[in-house]
Amino acid sequence: MAYGKMNSFIDLIQRITNKDAEGFVQKEDRILASLRAYKESRNSGAKWERINGNAAFASVSAIFRFRKIPELTVDSSLFIADGEGYYNIISAEDVRARGMYVEVLAEKIEGSVK
Repeated sequence: MAYGKMNSFIDLIQRITNKDAEGFVQKEDRILASLRAYKESRNSGAKWERINGNAAFASVSAIFRFRKIPELTVDSSLFIADGEGYYNIISAEDVRARGMYVEVLAEKIEGSVK
């Protein structure tokens, strides 16, 4: 992946729930990393036909590719935020099993995330 194609700025976010002494729950978003990524929105290309053909990934609306951060494990418990909104991570995998890039299939969250 060429660095010039990574022209979207994203945040990897972890949602933390805290319970106070009185039992009330507060949700807090913690930004784990802010980085550059390649973003591809849903279109009618051959790659998207394969993704849409799989029922588990029918709701995927974007693909993100970014450099792997050594101490950070990207999984479906995290969120991605960019200039267009919040995305729920459906799947994350190592590109070509080299440990250099992560590819994330994500679903755009409509409405409120809070």
